[in-house]
Amino acid sequence: MLNEIFNECDTKMKGSVEHMKHDFKTLRTGKVTTSVLDNVKIDYYGTLTLLDQVASVLATDATTIVVSPWEKHLVADIESAIAKANIGVNPNSDGEQVKLFFPPMTVEQRQETVKKMKTMGEDAKVSIRNDRKKANDKIKKLEKDKEITTDDSKAAQDNIQKTTDKFIADIESILKDKEAEILKV
Repeated sequence: MLNEIFNECDTKMKGSVEHMKHDFKTLRTGKVTTSVLDNVKIDYYGTLTLLDQVASVLATDATTIVVSPWEKHLVADIESAIAKANIGVNPNSDGEQVKLFFPPMTVEQRQETVKKMKTMGEDAKVSIRNDRKKANDKIKKLEKDKEITTDDSKAAQDNIQKTTDKFIADIESILKDKEAEILKV
């Protein structure tokens, strides 16, 4: 019974770290990646659809992304969706494709990106702490229902805390590395 709680807690905490890493892909560092457009959706025949499902999205060099829709009439929709997404550049269209030209990041932009990154890290930590609370509540309920002893409950809660500490340390390490990457000019 306790092993199920440990495994579930561990899985949820890993998920929080993975979610944070996925969110980091939407941040711009020195070199542009197509993942800055991951959250952009367009209205495709009445359905909100991810940009990469209606167009090819390529980073042609370190500062340019080209979006080539599979249906040419979508160019205007793509252009407006990217403008609304507020990713830091204005889309340029030639009627066939949309080009995004990213200027080199300023120190202020890099610091702003670091702030966003730290917020994402803090959200992940909160999620991990919530997972810890849920696991501890389940353990306390087992103790209250006399399914485990007080000593078992204490040992299980200590185990959950060690797992929590490990994942929080992982997040801190990832944040430190990512901050160095973003601030490197």
